[in-house]
Amino acid sequence: MEPRSDPAAEPIEPTALAAFCRRYFDAWNSHAPQDVAACATEDVIWDSPALPAPAAGPAAVADLVATTIAAFPDYQFLAPAPWAIADDQLTAYVPWRMTGTNTGSFDPPGYAPTGRPIDLEGIDVWQFRHGLIWRYRAVYNYSLIARQLGLAPPRNGKLERLGVRAQRLYIQLQRRGPRP
Repeated sequence: MEPRSDPAAEPIEPTALAAFCRRYFDAWNSHAPQDVAACATEDVIWDSPALPAPAAGPAAVADLVATTIAAFPDYQFLAPAPWAIADDQLTAYVPWRMTGTNTGSFDPPGYAPTGRPIDLEGIDVWQFRHGLIWRYRAVYNYSLIARQLGLAPPRNGKLERLGVRAQRLYIQLQRRGPRP
């Protein structure tokens, strides 16, 4: 994944990034939305597969954290591997692992709690201004969450194959066009 260099991003210093990562993971694990939001600039753009569209500003970041707390009240974030800084020193790649149990509404899109656990790995892509996250992009397999929560059929299972057949039939019917 190539970083999207932006001239407004600030170069990242490894020692500062190490300290910031500790602060960031501590903020998430404290389950305090405002602590995570305090890791972002006032004009942050926060993009995640869990969002219908990128969020803007610390209040939107705090809302995302509050939504995560509601859906997975026991969640925890771990750093399973070391972070990396792009060659241009403008982008940080920070791996994470999230575990938790879905005991609350998962919104958006509004799924009812399943009571099932998730175990998900991903990578955050950060750019900084004024020592805070200015551009944020999460990269992870959102369909894995759906499978773990029982919202999507198991890979290569009977329900998935049935869904594939239904999709193929739907496409065939669309190609035929409307009937007179």
